[in-house]
Amino acid sequence: MVKNFVRSINTLLTRMAEVLVGTSFLVLIVAVTIQVLGRSSLFDSPVWTEELTRFALLYLTAFGVGLSFIRGDLVNVDIICEALPRPLPWILRLISAIIVAGLSSVLISPAYTFTSIGKFQTSPALGWRMDFIHASVLVLLAFLLVFALIRITTLFMELTGNDVQDKEAHT
Repeated sequence: MVKNFVRSINTLLTRMAEVLVGTSFLVLIVAVTIQVLGRSSLFDSPVWTEELTRFALLYLTAFGVGLSFIRGDLVNVDIICEALPRPLPWILRLISAIIVAGLSSVLISPAYTFTSIGKFQTSPALGWRMDFIHASVLVLLAFLLVFALIRITTLFMELTGNDVQDKEAHT
């Protein structure tokens, strides 16, 4: 039952993050396309495209970091970890997830403070309140924390043998 709940939450958050990454990337593509077309003498490149590109990159990173973590795509030393005898790779993955969860949880409060400072500022070209932009740091840490907790839970489910049986059934 817990296993199914964790999988459901993981699937829901993964799909949500994928959609948000795709949306951020789409905004980035549109803004850069407008910039390029503006430089090719079709029309003047609007000033706001530079800002929008930066903001889209911030949110692309914020939404994508949790996906990268849960999939193991962040910087890692797999060649060394996986060459170690069992159960050391599992222990290293657990320690890594615990450290990420710990750091994320410690940094959420300062990130919130940073975000709230932005409500007194606006972006120069778009005129957007900067707390919406600064919130990308808060979102990044929240996604990292949640995905790290899911990773920890999944690792412990592997330890009990629940996931190992499921993996063998799928291969």
